[in-house]
Amino acid sequence: MLMEGKMPVIALIIGALIAVADQVIKYFVLTYLQSVGSATVIDGLLDLKYVENRGVAFGMFSDMRWFFVVVTAILIGIIIFIMFKKKPTGKLFYISAALIIGGGIGNLIDRVFYGFVVDYLSVSFFPPVCNFADYCITVGTILLIVYVLFFSNVMKSEKKVNKSNE
Repeated sequence: MLMEGKMPVIALIIGALIAVADQVIKYFVLTYLQSVGSATVIDGLLDLKYVENRGVAFGMFSDMRWFFVVVTAILIGIIIFIMFKKKPTGKLFYISAALIIGGGIGNLIDRVFYGFVVDYLSVSFFPPVCNFADYCITVGTILLIVYVLFFSNVMKSEKKVNKSNE
């Protein structure tokens, strides 16, 4: 019970640590990989490729930097508001929030300071080049969907409303 009240703060701390880790990795990518372009880590499976992504997923919607800065900031703000005001129950929500916030902030920093997101992870079975923050956002979003569908009261209360209207 005592831990439940601290979950939003813990999620923010973890999110901040994820953003810091993302930026440290990107520092090394910019310092060492940018000049060589690419390097094979595991032949046929994992390469490091320096890419300046000026769009969003798969490079779509290129050169809309400030739009994505604003949208990302708003989405992070909404998640933080929900954490502190709505106080959802269940650790899964806070894990997903930490991943989304940390990854979102990591990519937000890139957009603000560089005008693009630094991507570098290229796996053979998934064509787009991504980064640590992208994977955090993706995993966090999947976990959030699982939470909403199976563990939150959002879907349950909607079903009750529909049954009471019948």
